[in-house]
Amino acid sequence: RQWDTVCCRGSVYLFLLAGKPQRMNGKVYGKVYVGDSASPVEFSSNDLHSYVVVNDGRSYVAISDISNNVGPSLLPLSALGGGIGWAFALEQPGFRNGFSIIGGEFTRQAEVTFLPGNEKLTIRQEFKGIDEHDHLVVSTSLEGRIPEVPRGSNVKIGPYSEVYQYSNNLITSSSTRDYEVGLPDGSTDTRTYQWRQTITFQSCQYGESLRDVKPAQMLSVDQVFVLYNENNELIRFAMSNKIGDINVQHITSWPSPSFNPCFTGRHGCDTNAVCRPGEGNEFTCQCSIGFNGDGRTCYDNDECRENPQICGSRAICNNQPGTFRCECEDGYQFADDGQTCMELNRPVDACEDGTHNCDVPERAQCSYTGGSSYICSCMPGFVGDGRICQDIDECQPGRCHQHAVCYNTAGSFTCQCGTGYYGDGFSCSPGKSSRMPPLFDKRMQHYSVSAVDIVYLSHFGTRSAWKLVPRQSILMPLLFPSERTQTRCESHRDSLQGAFGPRGPRPAVGQYVPTCDESGAYEPLQCHSSAGQCWCVDRNGQEIPGTRAGPDSRPLCIEHGGGPPPVGPTTRPDVHPVPEGTHLLFAQSGRIEHIPLEGHDMKEDNAKAVLHLPEKVIIGVAYDCVEKMVYWTEITSPSISKASMQGGEPTAVIRSDLGSPEGIAIDHLGRTMFWTDSVRDHIEVASLDGSQRRVIVDSDLVNPRAIITDPPNGNLYWADWNRQAPKIETSYMDGSNRRVLVKDDLGLPNGLTYDSQSSLLCWADAGTHKLECTHPGRGDRRAVMEGLQYPFGITSFGRNIYYTDWQRYAVIAVDRHSGKESDEFQPQKRTKIYGIATAYAQCPSGKHGRRPVKSVLKCLLLSC
Repeated sequence: RQWDTVCCRGSVYLFLLAGKPQRMNGKVYGKVYVGDSASPVEFSSNDLHSYVVVNDGRSYVAISDISNNVGPSLLPLSALGGGIGWAFALEQPGFRNGFSIIGGEFTRQAEVTFLPGNEKLTIRQEFKGIDEHDHLVVSTSLEGRIPEVPRGSNVKIGPYSEVYQYSNNLITSSSTRDYEVGLPDGSTDTRTYQWRQTITFQSCQYGESLRDVKPAQMLSVDQVFVLYNENNELIRFAMSNKIGDINVQHITSWPSPSFNPCFTGRHGCDTNAVCRPGEGNEFTCQCSIGFNGDGRTCYDNDECRENPQICGSRAICNNQPGTFRCECEDGYQFADDGQTCMELNRPVDACEDGTHNCDVPERAQCSYTGGSSYICSCMPGFVGDGRICQDIDECQPGRCHQHAVCYNTAGSFTCQCGTGYYGDGFSCSPGKSSRMPPLFDKRMQHYSVSAVDIVYLSHFGTRSAWKLVPRQSILMPLLFPSERTQTRCESHRDSLQGAFGPRGPRPAVGQYVPTCDESGAYEPLQCHSSAGQCWCVDRNGQEIPGTRAGPDSRPLCIEHGGGPPPVGPTTRPDVHPVPEGTHLLFAQSGRIEHIPLEGHDMKEDNAKAVLHLPEKVIIGVAYDCVEKMVYWTEITSPSISKASMQGGEPTAVIRSDLGSPEGIAIDHLGRTMFWTDSVRDHIEVASLDGSQRRVIVDSDLVNPRAIITDPPNGNLYWADWNRQAPKIETSYMDGSNRRVLVKDDLGLPNGLTYDSQSSLLCWADAGTHKLECTHPGRGDRRAVMEGLQYPFGITSFGRNIYYTDWQRYAVIAVDRHSGKESDEFQPQKRTKIYGIATAYAQCPSGKHGRRPVKSVLKCLLLSC
């Protein structure tokens, strides 16, 4: 238990857990021929589960998905669990079981020879230590041939013993024993087989694990129980094991009550205690290491509280039942000694420190891809390999209006209507020319024409802006801009415009020129014509994340003059209205909290509660970016509700005909919501006020949970964590064109998220402990991160994926490019965190793909 005794870290750590019931999980692989069959029975990731009552030395093993053409014939192989029985055998005084000697990391290989037919089977088991759930892990492979046991037969295995010989890195044993097959006709057949096995392991550097171990010990096995359930395709083995002196005669029947209670299991020791046999029927109960008490009742020691410095500097101590776990702080990892936290050598970002070989920033962009890698790509308006970029002459036929002249600029171009036409160069109409008279410079000028004065105000990117002023206004001096100081937008614009020459204004290379309104403020909508993109900006001209749109769409931007919306009432002092910006929303019991995002970083210190509903269990969370409302599902009194992000009262929108509503998603373009119901096993859609409710998927669903929308493309995605056949599916938003996207190598796909910018569909799987992504149209699946503990909800923003974890009680940020954790937030309340969603500062851009769901709902009502 003490760090100063660490030698073989895995083995010593496992030793700390001794004395408490142990669980072991794993998979079974291989090929086994039965009888004279020419075709093998294949094992492919069959689940193996084991439970060991350490205080009794009793072990149980179960293997699933065993077909009836091999199940009965596997019944004699009780020693599939023999390695587990030896590892946790009840220890007689002066003797030690395998777990106490070498821990939980070793390799066992057994060769079984069946007599008289000489069929041979090789069993290889890799015991891999513990996983994040503190469960032992074993991988088993079977190769060879076994004699057939007819269907309907039963197998009985009597008590037996095996002598284990111990040396430095090797443990061996062998035995010959009988088993009895009870045939369906009532007759019996006694058969014999021989076992030879070797156990190899990595001994500690100083050999302390075998220093006091006797060179030979006897494993006595009794009360062997084997059963094959044909209906459930499950095979079970159970046995009682004890380790002791080879000179003590082996007990050929289960001990009578006169034997010591430690051996019979008739003691009253705590499950976290060890029974120590004495003389005759005497015994004592001793709490296991890491527990205190009288042996009848044992309490966990909190080593972290008793010794705050137990883990050393830069390490965090987490108390566990019977033990503790040391984890290095963020940015640190354990050194080879397993106890010193050393600072990570973080890779150098060549894009950030300027050591890349990309072209100058005006022509190329450097994108960091993790490690020491980066990608060079030319800016819009340039072509090349990113290291050398050349200007593209965009002035191709048809680029501008037929009555306009195209002027190529570095990284861009401008269109200007010809003489006798006016317009923006992309659309020109007959009339006075918009071409600026030669006497004008780039400051405001005015001259009189007929009944109006024409005033040239400025050049807005690729469009010339003119103002027609009634002649009488000439009485007011038009001395722009000398009458007022340039605004931030105007200064920004003028700094980017080049000299005004015969080819027109020339923006700086690779840059767009901002558009200012008549008062000099930034227009809420900004566009770059050569890049074919538009986006929303705030009052300071800063782009609002998530609003950038491509050539065929423009985002809906909010005017800057309206001021922040009024703050509604809040019923509790610990519930706060959400300020402007992008936030993460997550559910924890009866609370919904928000974490502000600064870029992609979580501002943990500013996290606050948005909503507090005691006695409720909120599961799914979704956000409507149009009305700034949060929607949620809860299962204590099944309902779907909403509330304003500014502190308004909760309103239930659906309260009837719900079983267990879990995932929820909003279509902000179609103004509808979708949800999954894991009791009613279907997916429903309704308007945001709860009306026009309809079931769109009601077949082949077992445990639907996560659901998300892709409004611009008109797609719906959901996950079904059916343990027998988990899958991720998609359909159109009316439920048509349903199809399975992912079905292989899934366990418990709990969370889904879709990033419209990268077109990536990502999911978190609590069964495989992976975070994975795919492009739905390509099927190029990749693992972003492995080793997750128990993820539940997931969302994304920019380069980060954020997920909630039931075991870490945290919100974790993962960089999807590097596949590494970048941030973690642990709420003050240490309970399970459920759904999570991104509350965007601005609605994502795009138009509704295919047919809007509102019209779909109408069709569902009218049967069109």
